[in-house]
Amino acid sequence: MELEKIRNLSDSELNVEEHKAAEQLFRLRFQIKLGQNEGVKKLRELKKDIARIKTITRERELKLHGEAPKAESAAPVKSAKAKKTTKKKEAR
Repeated sequence: MELEKIRNLSDSELNVEEHKAAEQLFRLRFQIKLGQNEGVKKLRELKKDIARIKTITRERELKLHGEAPKAESAAPVKSAKAKKTTKKKEAR
């Protein structure tokens, strides 16, 4: 399933699609264990589809899609660099 198609689905439709894909994955794994199917490619695609659906769902929960990253994430990096330089000075 393509990413744009997944993004255009509503939340309830996403849940239905995730459930369908998980059920297909279960059935495919069961068939592979029984030796009836060699569908490794289909297995990979189903796992990726489930991951895409879960990612879109989580983005919607966090309201991340389309927003710019916050500047707060840069602050801890600067303080970590300051600590490193302090440690170097103490070692000398």
